[in-house]
Amino acid sequence: MNIKLVLLSTLLSLNLFSSSSFTGSSMSEYASNLNTKEYDWYYESRNNGEPPLSPKETRDIISKYPVYYLGNTDKKVIYLTFDEGYENGYTERILDILKKHKVPAAFFVVEPYIKSNPEIVKRMEAEGHLVCNHSAHHPSMASVLDLEKFKIELQEVEKVYKEVTGKDIAKFFRPPMGKYSELSLKYTTDLGYKTIFWSFAYRDWIPEEQPSHDFAMNKIVNKTHNGAIILLHAVSKTNAEILDQLITKWKADGYEIKSLEEL
Repeated sequence: MNIKLVLLSTLLSLNLFSSSSFTGSSMSEYASNLNTKEYDWYYESRNNGEPPLSPKETRDIISKYPVYYLGNTDKKVIYLTFDEGYENGYTERILDILKKHKVPAAFFVVEPYIKSNPEIVKRMEAEGHLVCNHSAHHPSMASVLDLEKFKIELQEVEKVYKEVTGKDIAKFFRPPMGKYSELSLKYTTDLGYKTIFWSFAYRDWIPEEQPSHDFAMNKIVNKTHNGAIILLHAVSKTNAEILDQLITKWKADGYEIKSLEEL
């Protein structure tokens, strides 16, 4: 047997150093023992305003890693997040409303978004919001088995964000399309990120098929729960138009909107 692999196995079993210290092929050799099956994120809704449950088939897997789809469920707290695959003309309006209500949000951006909208990204950062990583090219991260290619997906976003803002990007990662595997969660963790899924989302991402204001308000408000990580898409005209009313309603119902940094 390869002596290096024997030594590596021994050190791991003794927990003498963390897997985050692995680089290159050694990390890939270690992680190759992990499950590469691709899963789609979903949540199991419950009645009476109770927080939803995580997927039963991966509950044991996600418990091993810093994976969040809920925050503090003991308090009336909401964590508001937006996915930014491209700009559809509504983000500045969203930022105006967040500023009016003095609430934080997290924006998960891809590399082309930062390059195409540097002034909006700088505004997000300047107004106290988290700008977070959504990958460079929006692939299924479960399909990216090679560690170096996986790192590039995150590091290209980090690089461009720092060039635009002079700051380091917040270390929260939302897997594109909610696709993940045990291996992808391991890689994400070892690159210093927390994985952020969601406990509420709805069909809001198709510009040509926007829900009505009443439908969207009822859907979101009725599914709001303690510790909710809310996923909204910023390309949605409806979301931009109801956000002021929605935040007002949340506050009237006793909810506080907090930063992902408080998870």
